[in-house]
Parts: sequence; C-alpha cells; structure tokens
Amino acid sequence: MFIKEKLIPVGILEPVTGRTFLAFGNSNHTSDLIADVIEKWLQANQERLAAQGISELVINADNAPDCNSHRSQFLLRMTQLADKYALNIHLAYYPPYHSKYNPIEHYWGGLERSWNGFLLDSVETVLKRAGNFIWRGIKTQVDTAFGTYKTGIMHLQKEKKGIEERLLRVPELRWWDVSIPFRPKTVNQ
Repeated sequence: MFIKEKLIPVGILEPVTGRTFLAFGNSNHTSDLIADVIEKWLQANQERLAAQGISELVINADNAPDCNSHRSQFLLRMTQLADKYALNIHLAYYPPYHSKYNPIEHYWGGLERSWNGFLLDSVETVLKRAGNFIWRGIKTQVDTAFGTYKTGIMHLQKEKKGIEERLLRVPELRWWDVSIPFRPKTVNQ
C-alpha cells in the first residue's frame, strides 16, 4: 500500500546573501505555519543577525491570503516575533501578478528543476533533495514545521483594533507597506 504524505513548503530567501531556508509543514498552509517558519529561520540565524547588528527585518512577501496585510492572525504573529526577537519588522508586499519580480519565485523554479527525475516518495527523500539544492552557490537550509495548523482563525474586533494600533502603515500604500516596531516589555506587562 502506498501512502502519500502532504508537505507544504514555506521558503525564505535572503536577496543580498543568496542564503535560502526551506521548511515543510504537514498540515495546512496558514498564517501560523508561515510565522513558525520565520521564527525557525530567526532561531537558526540569531547569532549571525546579532553579530551583524541587525535591528530590522524586511520581509518582501507575496500577497497570498495567509500572509497579506489584511490577515489579522499573520499580523498578530509578526508583532509577537518583533517583540520576542527585539526587531522592527517591515512587511513590503509585491502587487498581484508581479511574481516575476519576487526572487523566491526564481528559487522555486530552480528547486523544481533540481527535482526532475527523482522519485519523491518519502519525507526523508524530499528533505534530503531540498537540502542538497544549491542556490547561488549556497546549500539550502532545510527544516520541518510539523504540527496541526488550524485554518480560519478569527479575532474579535477589539483584538483586531489592538493589532492595528501596533502597525505603521504608509497612507498611500496602506495595504502594501506595513511596519511593526519592536516594543520592549514594561514592568506592568
């Protein structure tokens, strides 16, 4: 009997260094999966980021439903990451139908071509093949984000308002440019 497993890839590409990070989930493609992968990348690169004095993380994102600037769960998770890692997070979105300008799309194409002719018949095989993929001379860093990711998480209007108060939106680019400043915890928190 042949059992198929579902793997959901979430990728991070650092445009300047060419480093790539690819994690696979096994449940649903959600805001929480994306946020967990970003956190795994932060954990894996924390020493390097600290050594470089990085205080702002700029995320160039597609405008997919699970990570767009309307998605309160994604924005909540980004505010939590900003505070946990003492980073300002800047979300810059590509407009619809402009994926050709998004470098991660070129990475996906290269990864797909590297898989041609290989039977991806197990999780181990997929992870090994992905981990052996070299992009711009650098091996892809691979991880998993296995767990149950629930879809359709909703927030009350009051919670959405609290999330929105944390955000700095450029008025002319309200849905395309969002900054989340790091807020250190106060004694009363």
